[in-house]
Amino acid sequence: MVRRVLVTRPQPGADRTASRLAQSGFDAIVLPLSETVPLVAETIDAADFDAIAVTSANAIRHATPAALSALRNKPVFAVGLRTAATCREAGLTLVFEADGDAMALARVLCAQTPPASRVLYLCGKVRRPHFEAVLAMHGIVTTALELYDTLMLCPSEDEVHRTLGHDAVTDVLVFSQKAAFAILSLARLPALAPLLAPARYICISERVADAFSGIDVRRRVVAATPDEQAMIALLDEER
Repeated sequence: MVRRVLVTRPQPGADRTASRLAQSGFDAIVLPLSETVPLVAETIDAADFDAIAVTSANAIRHATPAALSALRNKPVFAVGLRTAATCREAGLTLVFEADGDAMALARVLCAQTPPASRVLYLCGKVRRPHFEAVLAMHGIVTTALELYDTLMLCPSEDEVHRTLGHDAVTDVLVFSQKAAFAILSLARLPALAPLLAPARYICISERVADAFSGIDVRRRVVAATPDEQAMIALLDEER
């Protein structure tokens, strides 16, 4: 049986993930349940900072060309391979990468930048405080530049039906708590419940999985590392 996998992440990542799944033989269905939108950020002076930190490629996508140009020659510490690649594609030249999560990035920064260093953190409005807290404990002075916000999408019942068709979904890739709350709301609708009832929720992190606390534990799994590759590895285990 070909597994039907629902991809809920925002665009443009959703189409990229779906293409990767299709190439691996899965029936990938794209239904973004959140979106990222740009914010008007304050003007910054690159000379005020010793390094740049990036925990999401979305921050680079929503940065202005002028901001990226000003930061071009600064050392950039990216959370993982894909974010690092996005930084390089945007013209940033001195890019270091961590192992894929914010705490790993914090460890790299603390190891490679001395206390009292000034770090510009390119980030979203919705974020957890742990990364900045770890840097502060190390004596690193962090300035957060919020470049985007993440908003929940609420597709109509008809739209979901058109997207899913008549066959049940076997797996849902869930990349954020906002998407988790949205899919749970959809699963409560009588017309959609049969399509989502058998689904297994593959969560990018424990925090996302917490949103499914009322779901049978056998239907929610957490990726070994917080990235797409680890989520797809869980799909491969079921084939």
